[in-house]
Amino acid sequence: MTAQINGNYLEKYATTYAELVCDQFFSSRQFITGQEIIQLTPSAQVNFFIIKRLFELWQEELGKLKASPYFDYRDIAVHEALTQFMNVLSRRIKIERRYLEGMLQDAVQDAIQVAIDPLSFYQKELEKAPTGKINEYLKENKKYFKWNEKLVTGLIDKAGIGMDLASYQQAILASFQSLKVSLDTPKELLATLGGTLAFDLETYLGQPASQIEESEASDEPEFEEVEESPRYELEEVEEELIEELEESIPTPQPEKRSPIASTPATGKGLDAAHLKALFATETYKGMKGILGELAESLALNQRFMFTKELFDDNADLLRHALKSIDELNTFEDAVDLINARFVVELGWDIESEEVREFMQQVYRKFVR
Repeated sequence: MTAQINGNYLEKYATTYAELVCDQFFSSRQFITGQEIIQLTPSAQVNFFIIKRLFELWQEELGKLKASPYFDYRDIAVHEALTQFMNVLSRRIKIERRYLEGMLQDAVQDAIQVAIDPLSFYQKELEKAPTGKINEYLKENKKYFKWNEKLVTGLIDKAGIGMDLASYQQAILASFQSLKVSLDTPKELLATLGGTLAFDLETYLGQPASQIEESEASDEPEFEEVEESPRYELEEVEEELIEELEESIPTPQPEKRSPIASTPATGKGLDAAHLKALFATETYKGMKGILGELAESLALNQRFMFTKELFDDNADLLRHALKSIDELNTFEDAVDLINARFVVELGWDIESEEVREFMQQVYRKFVR
């Protein structure tokens, strides 16, 4: 069943939705912060697309700054100072309505597309990645994808270094064919928008409800857009080709890194002496120590990651942990507290990248 996409309806809907949300939020406030953006609407996907766009704009500004011919941004001291400066800025997001409203409109339209046509959305998303760095791009941006994210997150572990854009496009097509029956339906995802303004899927697709249900149940949904640029057409792919594509995606070799856990006499958990020896040999940006409190040093994206992956999606628990660590005097005391309160209680995988990065931040707090 072919549908006539109503682009005008989508644009008007996003504009009205953004106006309603901003009218309510800014009725008593002049600015919005990063934490408030995360909770701005009932739709997590809309909120995180705003954050994603904000950081894209941020990177563009940073790129312009580094393009200056008058300063050496490759110098390690400049790099570390700039990193610290950007981390401070990330904790001081402060946006007026006139700037937020446009980002909110775009976020709503992107969320609707990823709900209705996730294949096209993520294929276009791959095109934004720098040449030769698609895997890195997906790793950096996966935290922003909340709807049908399994289409791309699964590629991170399978895709190999050196794969070009065409190979990734084929891989995501194969992923879609394999996972489409398990994806959330557009109605389920778009229902989160209804608390602010109901989205009329029938008007947008130009189909009555019965035909939409048939289209969702069919093997090959097909849409034609009106007054919009053509998008990638979904071709018929045989099961043999899907299996061949999946098998052809090489599995990257795991990076050889020293484990952050040891086998101390105390049993399970992290060992302070081992961690100090490990981190002392590693070089990475900002390793010379944290200025001020640990609770004020984390970048916004780090707060998102630690909250979601280590602290049961509880921002208050993360804040309590950081405050408790800041009150201690030594790295050893901090490791003891983390072992006692969080490692076992929250079921941390102490060899995970999230735990490694968190402990690096704690180490920076106390290193001299």
